[in-house]
Amino acid sequence: MLQTVWVSSPGSWALRGSDRHRGGTKRCCKCRFLRTIIQHPCRRHAPKRPGKARMLRKIQICLCFCFVSGILYEISLLSSCVFNYLPMAQHYLTPEQVLNLGKSIIFLETTERLEPPPLVSCSVESAARIYQDRAVILFMKGLTNETALDLNTSYAAFSLLSSMKNVFIFPLQMETVFQETPLLQWYNQVVPEEEKNWVHVSSDASRLALIWKYGGIYMDTDVISIRPIPERSFLAAQKSRFSSNGIFGFPARHQFIWDCMEDFVLKYNGNIWGNQGPFLMTRMLKTLCNLTDFEGTEDHSCQNISFLNPQRFYPIPYPAWSRYYQVWDKSPSFNHSYALHLWNFMNHNRKAVVAGSNTLAEKLYKAYCPTTYEDLIQNAKQREFTGPEDAV
Repeated sequence: MLQTVWVSSPGSWALRGSDRHRGGTKRCCKCRFLRTIIQHPCRRHAPKRPGKARMLRKIQICLCFCFVSGILYEISLLSSCVFNYLPMAQHYLTPEQVLNLGKSIIFLETTERLEPPPLVSCSVESAARIYQDRAVILFMKGLTNETALDLNTSYAAFSLLSSMKNVFIFPLQMETVFQETPLLQWYNQVVPEEEKNWVHVSSDASRLALIWKYGGIYMDTDVISIRPIPERSFLAAQKSRFSSNGIFGFPARHQFIWDCMEDFVLKYNGNIWGNQGPFLMTRMLKTLCNLTDFEGTEDHSCQNISFLNPQRFYPIPYPAWSRYYQVWDKSPSFNHSYALHLWNFMNHNRKAVVAGSNTLAEKLYKAYCPTTYEDLIQNAKQREFTGPEDAV
């Protein structure tokens, strides 16, 4: 379904299809061999056979053991998501092949920019470090098949992210993503140039379609992961009785996500910011649950969906977003949090992590995305020769 594209890594996975019978009649030699072993097991007290027959039997048993061990080894590689690669020029993976492994962490960039800023890089890196057994995928609208092959050398952030074995960067092809969902009809009718909030609306739609098709966890590119999320089907409360859509997770083909896509189309209004995002999630959750206020740090649950406490992702609420860029006398522990949303949408003054500033955000970079932070330090040192500005 999805086209073969560049993988943001020094190499790629090699996935093997399983052997199968053709036409239901022709049997592979491996199947016949295993059946022979099963049907004619070696009996402990069987009469002694000629030396040549006993030798053949030992060879058969040895080969069978090696064959079964090989299969179990390959299964263990896939089940534990150990990311082994072939040289990139030899093989390419499609987004679908990676997503079909399940439980992916998905990020979206719906602008046309091709150089991820440090906060995006930090978000992806922190997820890759926390979820080492999962594929971490950054979909980028500005990336195309034609430009993909040169990005490793052209953009520093791509080189940084591609050094992580479980990180993949793919073009975001919306028409393909929306196939077989209620969103395709909407996408074919909407005129992006006339949409006031197209970057946000298209992101709201894409995240729903990807999670419905493949399952996993969606995260905004300003979310820094600090520990694994134990829930499989969850929404994140921004505050009591109000859900965000900046981070959520569901298994593939979950009915709640399908209902959200239908509501997206039915009640579409691109002029109202958040109408297809957090407001959609909230109104859909209210159709299932009687939402109540949170007390303490407990989570709520309804219809097998966990509605996670605001402390899990929003311990610093959006009115206080600038506190991430301030120096704290004592940094918070965030013991009740799985990840931290840095509210980049609110950051109209473009506050940034400054090397050596000792702000809370800088401490988070050091702890959870050290490679990104090291790159930030190097950029700051280089700028000392051209000007005083070292913010990135």
